[in-house]
Amino acid sequence: MVVSLPEVSVGLSNVAAMCGRYASSRSADDLVAEFDAVGTAFDEPLRPDYNVAPTTTVPVVRVSGSQGGRVVDALRWGLVPSWAADPSGGARMMNARAESVATKPAFRSAFARRRCLVPADGWYEWSPRPDGPGKQAWYLTRADGGLCVFAGLWEVWGKGDDKVATCSIVTTDALGPLASVHHRMPLQLPRERWAEWLGESAADPAALLAPPSGELLAGMELRPVGPAVGNVKNTGPQLRERVEAVTPVSLDTLF
Repeated sequence: MVVSLPEVSVGLSNVAAMCGRYASSRSADDLVAEFDAVGTAFDEPLRPDYNVAPTTTVPVVRVSGSQGGRVVDALRWGLVPSWAADPSGGARMMNARAESVATKPAFRSAFARRRCLVPADGWYEWSPRPDGPGKQAWYLTRADGGLCVFAGLWEVWGKGDDKVATCSIVTTDALGPLASVHHRMPLQLPRERWAEWLGESAADPAALLAPPSGELLAGMELRPVGPAVGNVKNTGPQLRERVEAVTPVSLDTLF
C-alpha cells in the first residue's frame, strides 16, 4: 500500500538536475497494452499530468512475481532507501546518475534487484535565454508522438500502514542535440532493451547503462514552450504547446 505524504512544492530552482519535470498522460489501459503487462497493481485511476514533479505518484512498469509478469504500478517519485530513517528525503533522490547507480548506497540495491520502466510523453528542461535574461523552457519528446521510456529504480520503505513505494529516474550525459539545452538526460530505453532492464533476461550491468542509440536521439524533438511550466501548480496539455522559437545556447557558454 502506498500512503499519502505531504506534497513538496518544487520550484524552478529545483529543476537544474535532469529530470525534474515531465508529462504523463497515458491511461492505465494504454500502458498495460503498450508494455504487454498482465494488469495493474493499484486501485486509483491514472489521471493525466502534464507537469509531473517530484513527490507526485507516477506510473511505472515493473515485474511482479505474485502476478506473474509485468504490471503497471503507481509509485511516489523520489526514491527512499529501505534503510532511511524516514521518507522525507525522497524528493532529493528523484534521479540516479548512471555513473554511480551501481555503487551509491541509496541506489545500488534497487539497481541490482528492483529496476522499472518509467513511461512519459516527454520531459522539460530549462536553458539560459540567448536573447536576454531569464530561462527558456523546453519540452523534449519523440517527434513521432511515441512514448518515451526512462530507466527507473523502485524501492519500498517502512512496514504495514507506513509502507511507501517510491521510484527514481536514471540519468546519463546528454548526447546529440539534447546536449544543447542540458548536460544531463534521462536514460531512454527502446523496446528491445526493456526485458533486460526489468530483469526478465540476463544482462551485463554495464550494458544496462549504455546510452541510447543515435537513431533514438535523432528522433527527438526539442520544442520551446512557455514559462507556465515553471510553476508546479500549472498543468494541462497547453504547457507543451510550441512558442516562438529560440536557439539553445552552446554548452561552451554554460560550463
